[in-house]
Amino acid sequence: MDSPQAKKTGLNLPAGMSETSLRLETFSGSTLRAVTNLGSPRTISNLSASPSKSSSCSDRFIPCRSSSRLHTFGLIDKGSPLKEGGNEVYSRLLRAELFGSDFGSFSNAGPGSPMSPSKNMLRFKTESSGPNSPYSPSILGYDNGFSSETSTPPKPPRKVPKTPHKVLDAPSLQDDFYLNLVDWSSQNVLAVGLGTCVYLWSASNSKVTKLCDLGPNDGVCSVQWTREGSYISIGTNLGQVQVWDGTQCKKVRTMGGHQTRTGVLAWNSRTLASGSRDRNILQHDLRVQNDFVSKLIGHKSEVCGLKWSHDDRELASGGNDNQLLVWNQHSQQPALRLTEHTAAVKAIAWSPHQSGLLASGGGTADRCIRFWNTTNGHQLNSVDTGSQVCNLAWSKNVNEIVSTHGYSQNQIMVWKYPSMTKVATLTGHSMRVLYLAMSPDGQTIVTGAGDETLRFWNVFPSMKTPTPVRDTGLWSLGRTQIR
Repeated sequence: MDSPQAKKTGLNLPAGMSETSLRLETFSGSTLRAVTNLGSPRTISNLSASPSKSSSCSDRFIPCRSSSRLHTFGLIDKGSPLKEGGNEVYSRLLRAELFGSDFGSFSNAGPGSPMSPSKNMLRFKTESSGPNSPYSPSILGYDNGFSSETSTPPKPPRKVPKTPHKVLDAPSLQDDFYLNLVDWSSQNVLAVGLGTCVYLWSASNSKVTKLCDLGPNDGVCSVQWTREGSYISIGTNLGQVQVWDGTQCKKVRTMGGHQTRTGVLAWNSRTLASGSRDRNILQHDLRVQNDFVSKLIGHKSEVCGLKWSHDDRELASGGNDNQLLVWNQHSQQPALRLTEHTAAVKAIAWSPHQSGLLASGGGTADRCIRFWNTTNGHQLNSVDTGSQVCNLAWSKNVNEIVSTHGYSQNQIMVWKYPSMTKVATLTGHSMRVLYLAMSPDGQTIVTGAGDETLRFWNVFPSMKTPTPVRDTGLWSLGRTQIR
């Protein structure tokens, strides 16, 4: 049965508690709180006081809030509409009592309350690092909030040695912009035209072999290996094209057709194209008895640049008439006539990474490297290098291109495509760098200049590892003579 006291008040009070022990106290701001009179009144301020010595131990572990870095948890980032217009002094006191005095300095930015949780409850935030820290969020690319995308530090730029690891003396190497006197075979043999002779230098054992001597009435104007590396073609000052067996040092054939010097040669899988000062391009087929099988007429001045695309479908030619022409297999008229260059176009290179991407470089009055889409003839980009562009070569290992230059800086430059940011600038030649060839593994280039030196540079990484080719005993730093 209910006690008479419960019936009178309508409250269910615990045994031993009278109605007079429960009272309501009024505070400023119309805030009410209930206080139970059990011996001595306890207010909120003394609820957090340390317990007396006679109190029993709790079964809960309460960590030290001052050392828990609670500011890293976004407990109160947004205001609660239930507390708007309330007593802010009371809210600050409540936070200080519940979370410690240190927490108040980090949570004053918002009017929220732990009594009214928001969407950001327990959202972990990254502490901001000092500006000198290598793990600073500004370096790693994320802010103090949680990021779903993890960022990695940017890779450091690839280091390219600034000095050549090998230098060869090349007496009588001509300082003529329109000649092409250096080529590196797929069998790791370097061919160099010096005066009236052609010399072969084996990169594997540094052995030098004299291939031929054209005699006092002729001279070497161009050399070009076949793709297999067994045969080499030689363009002469008299307009002939000779084909030699590079392994046996025997002449296979001599072909005519040009009226004057043959300054550039280009092999594809089956035929050989030759360009001359007579402005013509001849195509030769060793399987046919005739000296040439077709003649391409389009340039108005000496042909000095000639390159087949990697699929053998297109032939690009550059001339002293500032024109870049693109020919296909089925027509004797140029498919494209590109006239944006303002100087002679000797430097030509097809990209091994993208079909139909052609790079060309202009002479002293132009100084630009231009990139073309040969599918539609559009110019993709143009970069002013500041000096005469003598040669271009794409790396087959990475999407980069190397250029050699003449007036006025005589430098070698490595570019990253398509951003065309400079990877390295190499200097050392005292005259314009007219000749360029690449090793079979695609890591080393050799440059030649009118200063009668050939310099070997490690500029590109290998296919498997970014570490450049290291020097061996056969590639010592000493200077040797190629003949």
